[in-house]
Amino acid sequence: MFAMALSAPGRPLEPLRRPTPAPGPTEIRLKVRACGVCRTDLHVVDGELAPKRSPITPGHEVVGVIEALGEAVEGLRLGDRVGAAWLAHTCGVCRYCRSGEENLCDSPQFNGWTRDGGYADEMIADARYCFPIPDRYSDEEAAPLLCAGLIGFRAWRKACEARPVERLGLYGFGAAAHLLAQLAIAKGQAVYAFTRGGDAAAQSLAGALGCVWAGGSEERPPEPLDAAILFAPVGALVPLALAAVRKGGTVVCGGIHMSDIPSFAYDLLWEERRLVSVANLTRQDGRDYLPMAAAAGVRPHVVCYPLAEANRALADLRSGAFTGAAVLKP
Repeated sequence: MFAMALSAPGRPLEPLRRPTPAPGPTEIRLKVRACGVCRTDLHVVDGELAPKRSPITPGHEVVGVIEALGEAVEGLRLGDRVGAAWLAHTCGVCRYCRSGEENLCDSPQFNGWTRDGGYADEMIADARYCFPIPDRYSDEEAAPLLCAGLIGFRAWRKACEARPVERLGLYGFGAAAHLLAQLAIAKGQAVYAFTRGGDAAAQSLAGALGCVWAGGSEERPPEPLDAAILFAPVGALVPLALAAVRKGGTVVCGGIHMSDIPSFAYDLLWEERRLVSVANLTRQDGRDYLPMAAAAGVRPHVVCYPLAEANRALADLRSGAFTGAAVLKP
């Protein structure tokens, strides 16, 4: 098999060839058709998520076709198209797993961080943590749904759980935000897009998708927001988002890593505003989201790169060189 692997944080990914892996009893081997490039991959490459093994193959938005099955795999067949996401395995016995919060498992595994991921032409995945892909999506379109889509969906449900949300702000209008905006608009919410200052391309995409307003992250929206979700890993945006939401509003931090949040006046949090985070995802999130996204007509905007050019894709993600989501093709 061929993979692009990380030998040490801060170094470019390097091409690597290994023997074709054999799946364990509950595992499948995927012939990878597409793998999304996620900001979390940058956190792994940069060492902001502490290395768990070396070398490691990143990638956790993986669409592939099953080419080998472990003897204990149930409900799947050779040739099935499935997706492998960030959550790769949970212990099943800790208090969180037993209470339906497997995203908070005490002993989890993650594709592309603790297990080799999808920056490869083949990949081993636990069959119990894979999802069927709706037929309406091509391989390239489906890949970003498996993290950018899923974490946006989980953050959105967290934003809406306390009070009704009519006006929703999205800070950092990249892969996750452009997918969530489509779902939220389909559900009748007015979406306000916050981008890097002067990012005309992202603001144009937001307008084309139906957002009612788009501007820089330091701008105040024309109306108070009911909730805001931060996808940009910038702690300084937290006080700005709190200032933008109404009394009783919610601010959700959607990233796995964020720079430090600066101190801010208690008045920004007072009047029952809520500041919360989301962590990882559950398998139920995937079962709920993928059919809902398809039914709502969510359509990812993708830019494709050859697998061998993974370093260029990561560099372009870092610099904001494209709108929407990047996808690697073996």
